Amino acid sequence: MSDKSETRNKANILIAGCGDIGSRLGVNLAADGHKVWGLKRNTATLAPQLQPLPGDLRRPETLVLPQEQLDYVFYTAAADGYNEASYRAAYVDGVANVLAALAAAGQKPRRVLLVSSTSVYAQQQGEWVDEDSPATAEGFSGRCIREGEELLWSGPYPATVIRFGGIYGPGRTRLIDTLRDGTARCVQGAYSNRIHSQDCARALQHLMGLDEPGFLYIGVDNDPALSCDVMRWLAERLGVPGPQVSERQEGARKRLAGSKRCSNARLRASGFEFLYPDYQQGYAALLAEMN
Repeated sequence: MSDKSETRNKANILIAGCGDIGSRLGVNLAADGHKVWGLKRNTATLAPQLQPLPGDLRRPETLVLPQEQLDYVFYTAAADGYNEASYRAAYVDGVANVLAALAAAGQKPRRVLLVSSTSVYAQQQGEWVDEDSPATAEGFSGRCIREGEELLWSGPYPATVIRFGGIYGPGRTRLIDTLRDGTARCVQGAYSNRIHSQDCARALQHLMGLDEPGFLYIGVDNDPALSCDVMRWLAERLGVPGPQVSERQEGARKRLAGSKRCSNARLRASGFEFLYPDYQQGYAALLAEMN
């Protein structure tokens, strides 16, 4: 084993904003022999395999980093509300504060990896989208997330961003819940993109393991699917009525949120293999676990 591989196998890793995806990632990394710190406001809920590091990403004075030299930093924070202030706090202020804390502590990680979102794309007509497609979403969420990405890329450390599609998995059952309570709705002809939470964590760990990862990846499964098809498939297995369907009106300027087909070709070309390559396999596993 090379010195480089040996070091990587014993890396010191910080996960900032260690929520659902960060915790899954941290547990996987710890199982592989890495030393992992989970930074979050309430460390009482942190997995026992992780080193607790209390801190508030919005308050730079609370960000006291480990004394050990960090090899990798993952930024996995998410907004705690759907409003501009929450998105700016999570994706702009938090990123800036972590970068400043790393610099102040003299840390020189090999790479910083950021969890982003495909919501930065404004395409609405079912177009195929990849990493070279323009990311011009005008809503506050897309604007704040893009600003955080740019902060990271313009920072002093090698940086990789992965834009995840809609994340589902244990604890992320919104689609199932809306079908069960009869509030599920979809627009005929609108596409959606998703990824299981386990594959999110696995993709992040995979990118860390690459010698020279790229600066940007899209993280979705192999099957961009019509939202109505996904809901009908789920409804059949749940034994509940299908979603309420709205017909798309030709010529109307109605926004079709999520109506794009995101390509994961770059991620797959890097060698990543999905545990759940499509929604049927991912949701089947989730339903089995819920039952």
